[in-house]
Amino acid sequence: MTDALLPSTRINLERATVLVLDDNGPSLDILSQVVSGFGVKQLHRAESVADAQSLIKTKTFDLIISDVQMPVTDGIEFIEWLRREGGDANRFIPVILVTGHTRTSQIVKIRDAGANYVVAKPITPKVLLERIFWVAREDRAFIECPTFVGPDRRFKHMGPPPGTDGRRKDDLPAEVGEAQTPNLSDDEISNMMRPAKVQI
Repeated sequence: MTDALLPSTRINLERATVLVLDDNGPSLDILSQVVSGFGVKQLHRAESVADAQSLIKTKTFDLIISDVQMPVTDGIEFIEWLRREGGDANRFIPVILVTGHTRTSQIVKIRDAGANYVVAKPITPKVLLERIFWVAREDRAFIECPTFVGPDRRFKHMGPPPGTDGRRKDDLPAEVGEAQTPNLSDDEISNMMRPAKVQI
């Protein structure tokens, strides 16, 4: 099980090259400020999937943080493209997707697209940093087969990582609208994305 992010834990992101993708300008600004606050010096911003794809073809990244809901091409389609066509330098890198819609079906789609973790909106720096820490420490195998490319999806419910306080009850901002099915808590999302040993 992944260790908890303790107040004494030191993470150095100064040398990390991070791509942040969001079609909403103010949301992109907030996400960029949060990531910059973690000490990231090489931060690249993209306001569309096309912009992100152009950057991926010319630069090598250590982490991608992307919104899910975007017009034309959404974050899920972007991750599917990245995992299959992103080039050897970038197709294996960790991806954290941010979403205001945390229905089970949506989280399953995100996981099956090849994302490493999901963060529910509204984001907080603590939760995002915790997910970055988990990505840095995880040892999931990268699976490539005709129907899936991404971190190993095999898991079982293991509960939240030790030291985790639990999640907010108000995951969705009012403007997102009512969910068609109940939204998952961040604990439930984390359990779905957490790897576990399985017998084959």
